[in-house]
Amino acid sequence: MAFKSGFVNIIGKPNAGKSTLMNFLVGERLSIITAKAQTTRRRIIGIVNTEEMQIIYSDTPGIVHDPQYKLHERMNAQIYTALEDADVLIYLTTPDEEIETENTFLLSFKNITIPFIIALNKIDKIEEKVIEEKIKMWQHTFPNAKVLGISALKNKNLESLQTCILENIPEHPAYYDTDALTDLSERFFVAEIIREKILEQYEKEIPYSVEVIVTAFKEKPDITVISAEIYVIRETQKIIIIGKGGSAIKKLGTESRKAIEEFIQKKVFLELHVKIKGDWKNDDRMLKHFGYE
Repeated sequence: MAFKSGFVNIIGKPNAGKSTLMNFLVGERLSIITAKAQTTRRRIIGIVNTEEMQIIYSDTPGIVHDPQYKLHERMNAQIYTALEDADVLIYLTTPDEEIETENTFLLSFKNITIPFIIALNKIDKIEEKVIEEKIKMWQHTFPNAKVLGISALKNKNLESLQTCILENIPEHPAYYDTDALTDLSERFFVAEIIREKILEQYEKEIPYSVEVIVTAFKEKPDITVISAEIYVIRETQKIIIIGKGGSAIKKLGTESRKAIEEFIQKKVFLELHVKIKGDWKNDDRMLKHFGYE
C-alpha cells in the first residue's frame, strides 16, 4: 500500500471551535483555546504520523471580513496560504452562521476542486431537527461538499469526520520527518502560552492589544531560563498588566510558568517585561518582529 501524506486545513469564522478541533485531531494541545474571538493569530501546524500516512493539520485565524489593522490583513493572508496548499479543506461552521449572499469568500468554495468538508460544530447545543435543517442548508449551497454535524468539545461524531479526512489524503511521500509534531519552535509555543494566560486573566481590550515575544530561552541541566516581553499599546494597559504592587504580573508569571513547565516537561525560571509600542498592529516593522510575515 502506497504511503499517503497531505495538508488538511481548517478555516472558519472566529470562535467556531477550530482550535478545539485541531487539538483533538492532532492529539496534542498546540492551539490556544479561550472563549474570546480571534484568539488564534497565526497558522499553526500539527503533524500526525502513522506507518501508512502523515497528515499535516493547520489551525488558522478566524476570517476577518472587514480588516481594521494590518495585523488583520496578515491574519487573513495566512488563511489564503492555507487555501493554496490544502489537499483537504475543512470549513468549520456553527448553528448561528447564515450563508449570506454578500459573503463572496465563503461562496467562492462552490467552485473548489479539492475534497471539501463542511463541519457543523457545536451540535450539542441544538435540537436534532435544527441540525438536520442546517445540514440541508449547507448541502444545498455546496452540493460537492461533505456536510456533517460534530461537537469538537463533546467529542460527538468526530470519528466520522476523521474517516472522511483519511479517505481523501492523497498518495505522497512524507513532507516532514516522521517524528515531527509541528514546524514551530518551542519559543513560539511558550509565547502562545503566556498570551493565553493574558487572555484568561485580563478583561476588555487588554487581550486584543497584547503581543508576546520570547527574547531569551536558555536550557541548563536543571532548569530552563526564559525571558519574554509583553507589548501593549498604551501606558494605562501597562499599569493594568502589572497590577497594584506588581500583583497582576506576578500571578500571570506564576500561571504561565506552571503551564510552560507542563508543556516542556522541565523546571522553568520565567521573567516577564512589559513594553509600550503604540499601534503595533499597524506597524510593518513590529509585525515582522512578532513573526507576522
